[in-house]
Amino acid sequence: MADYKYLDQLNPQQRAAVEYCEGPELVIAGAGSGKTRVLTYKIVHLLRLGIDPYRILALTFTNKAAREMKTRISQVVGEKVASRLWMGTFHSVFLRILRKHSEEIGFKSGFTIYDTTDSRTLIKQIIKEYGLDEKQYKPASVASQISNAKNSMMTPEQYQQAYYDSDRRAKRPMISAIYEAYVTRCRVSNAMDFDDILFFMNILLREHPDICRHYQEFFRYILVDEYQDTNFAQHLVVSQLAKPDNMICVVGDDAQSIYSFRGANISNIINLEKAYPGLKTFKLERNYRSTQNIVNAAGSLIDKNTRQLRKQVYSENDKGAPVEIIKTYSDIEEAYYVATGISRQKLTEHDSYEDYAVLYRTNAQSRVLEEALRKRNISYRIVGGTAFYQRKEIKDVIGYFRLTVNPDDDEALRRIINFPARGIGETTLRKIQTAATAAEVSMWTILDNPDKYALDVNSGTRKKLNTFVDMIHDFIEDNRTSNAFEVGQLIYNRTGMLLLYAHDNTPESISRQENLSEMLNGLKDFVELHEESGEGGTDLTSFLSEVSLATDADEKDATDEPKVTLMTVHAAKGLEFKHIYIVGAEEELFPSAMAMNTLSEIEEERRLMYVAMTRAKETCVISFAKSRFRNGQTKMSSPSRFLTEIDPKYTRTISSGNDESEDQFSSRFTNPTANYGRYESNFKTSVYGSDSRNKKYSTSGFSNRDAFVNTPRGASPRPLVNNTSPGDYTLHQSAELSVGTRIEHGKFGRGEIIKTGHISGEPSITVEFDAVGKKNLLLKFAKFKIL
Repeated sequence: MADYKYLDQLNPQQRAAVEYCEGPELVIAGAGSGKTRVLTYKIVHLLRLGIDPYRILALTFTNKAAREMKTRISQVVGEKVASRLWMGTFHSVFLRILRKHSEEIGFKSGFTIYDTTDSRTLIKQIIKEYGLDEKQYKPASVASQISNAKNSMMTPEQYQQAYYDSDRRAKRPMISAIYEAYVTRCRVSNAMDFDDILFFMNILLREHPDICRHYQEFFRYILVDEYQDTNFAQHLVVSQLAKPDNMICVVGDDAQSIYSFRGANISNIINLEKAYPGLKTFKLERNYRSTQNIVNAAGSLIDKNTRQLRKQVYSENDKGAPVEIIKTYSDIEEAYYVATGISRQKLTEHDSYEDYAVLYRTNAQSRVLEEALRKRNISYRIVGGTAFYQRKEIKDVIGYFRLTVNPDDDEALRRIINFPARGIGETTLRKIQTAATAAEVSMWTILDNPDKYALDVNSGTRKKLNTFVDMIHDFIEDNRTSNAFEVGQLIYNRTGMLLLYAHDNTPESISRQENLSEMLNGLKDFVELHEESGEGGTDLTSFLSEVSLATDADEKDATDEPKVTLMTVHAAKGLEFKHIYIVGAEEELFPSAMAMNTLSEIEEERRLMYVAMTRAKETCVISFAKSRFRNGQTKMSSPSRFLTEIDPKYTRTISSGNDESEDQFSSRFTNPTANYGRYESNFKTSVYGSDSRNKKYSTSGFSNRDAFVNTPRGASPRPLVNNTSPGDYTLHQSAELSVGTRIEHGKFGRGEIIKTGHISGEPSITVEFDAVGKKNLLLKFAKFKIL
C-alpha cells in the first residue's frame, strides 16, 4: 500500500509490537515508554495492511485519549479515514451499539442515560419511600454498592444471595431491595445509568448469539488502552467480541494499576494469557520521559511487588539528580519547604510554574500547601478538585462559623439550617424569608423571636427551629470566651458533622471526612501560631478574616498565568512535569491507613508511589513530616516504608534541620558523603538549589543497607523512625534562654535565638529558624526544647 516510513520513528521494541498482527497481543508499556505512539501507529499499520477503518475497534478510558489518538492518526492517514474508525470510550462505543438493539434488551428506542446526579436522586427517593434512615442508607454509598454489583455482572437477586448476610451485619439489609427497586424504576422510565451500558452490552452479546457473531465478524481487529484499569464487565465484553479469532491488542502497565476502588482488577492484565491462549507479549521498557536516577529509583521500588509482569524499565536520558528524600519537622514546615523550593528553583532554572506539580495521597493535604504557596505569591491550580476552602463540606462548616460570629448572616443561615438534616425544609425556609422581608429584619431575628413576628409554622416545625436556635445560642455564648479551635470542636460535636460521613466508605465520603478533620487541624494551627507569636487574635472572627482572604485569593487567581499544579496521585496518572514534589510519605498516610490490611492493598499503594515518581522528567522530591496535625492533635509520624524500599544508590537524603546525630532519623536514613548543616546550605545543594546545575552527584543511602537489601518481596521493612512523644517540647523561662541558644520547635524545626524581649508586656524570643525564617514566640505559649 502506501510507504511505511512511520515505522522508522519507532524503536525496535515499539516496532515489533506495531508490526505483529498474527494473533492476540499484550503490549506492556512502562511509564514514559511511548504507549500512545505505539497504539497510534498500530492502527495506522492495520490501515496500511488494508483493513477498513470502520472494522477496527479501539477502546479508551477517556474522551481525551480517544481524541488525541484520532488526531495523531489523521495526521498520517487523513481526517476522512480516521473519522471512520470505531474509536472512543467503552461507554460511548457500546452505547452506540445498544441504540441499534434497544428492543432486544427490553428498552424502547431513545432511552435516556441517567448521570450520577439522576441516579442518586432516584436512589434517595427509593430510600425515602421505604422509610429507611438516610444516615444508615446514604444515597452515595448505596449507589456505589449498586455500581460495583453491575460492574461485577450481578443482578439484584445474585447480589442478595452473595451479600445479604454482610449487609445485615452492617445494619443495611435492604440494599438488595433498593437495588431491585432502582432497576425496576429505570426500566419503567426507559432509562439506563452509565454502569448499565456495560451491563446490558454483555447481556446483549450473551443472550443474542446472532448479534454477538455479527460484531465478532464485523470487527476484524480490537485494540484496548490502559487494560490494567478494566473491571470485570469490561474484560468480559472485550473477550466476547474478540472471539473466535482473538485478533486483539491490549496495551497497559500492571505497575500503574491504581484504581481498584473503581472496580479495576489487576488480574485482567496479569492473567491475560488464560483468556487468550497463544498470547504474544511485547515489553516497552525504554522510558523517554525521566532521567536515569528517577527511572532506576522507581524501578527499585516497584520491584518489591510480588504480583507483577516483570520488566526492566531503563532510560537513556541524562543521569540527572538523585531522587531527594526530605525529612521535615511538621506538615507546616514541609509545605514551606515545597513552596520555597519551587520559588528558588524557578529563579535558578528559569522555569515556568507550569513545570511544577505537587502530589499528595489525599485531598485534605492541600490546605497547608495552599497556604504556603499563597504566602509566597505562587499561583496554583488544583486538578480534579477544588481549593480547600471552596469544598462543599468546608463551606458548610464555615457557614456555622459565620452564623456564630454574625447571626444576621442570612446566606450562612440558609446553608446550614438543615445541615446535617434536621427536618427543616424549603417550605419552612420560604416562610421565614417572607416574614423577614416583610419586617425588614434578618432571618435569624425571626427565628429568635417567632411569636413577635407571628411565624406561621406548625408545632413540630417550631420545636425543630427552637432546637436549632438554642444550639446556635450555645455557639455564640461559647465564642465569647473560647478560641477558634475550642468553638470549632463544640460545633463539630454538637452538629455531629464528622459522624455524618463516618460509616460511608465511598471515596467521596472518605475524602469529605478527611477534609473536615483537616479543617479542625487548621483551627488548631491558627490558634497555636497566633498564641505563640502574640500577633493577631485567636478567636473565630480572626480566623474567618484569614479564610476570607484565602477565598478571595482563590477567586482572583482565575487567570491564564502559569500555575503550579496541585493534585492527588490518582489524578496525576498519565501526566508529566519537569519537577515533581511528593508530600506526606508517611505510614498511615502513604500508604493509606485504609490500605494496610492485605498484601494486595499494600502492593497497590506501592504502585501508586511508583506512578507518582514516574510523573517526573528531571527532578523528584519526596518529603515526610516527623509530626502532623490529625483530628486536632499533633501526632508523631513514621516515614513511609516505601522510602526504605528505594535503592539508596539513586537517592539523596536531606533533613530540614542540622545536628542529626541527636535524631533517630540518622540511624537509618543518612547521607555519608555529605555533612548537611543549616537549612540554607541544605537547600543550596539540593536538586532545586542554585548549586544543582551541571553537578555530578555522589551516591548516598541508608547507614543500614540491610534494611533495603534483605527486605523480602512484599514484606514490610523496618521503620526509619520510631514514634516519639511530643512531650519533648515544653515551656521555658526567659532566664534559661539567651541570644545564640539553639532550640527545636515542633512545627518550625530548629533555629537560633537572635533576640529576647517582650510582646505586649509578655516575655518573648525572636528565633531565626533554619527552615521557615524569623518567628516571634511568646514564652507563655511556645513549647520547644533547648539543644
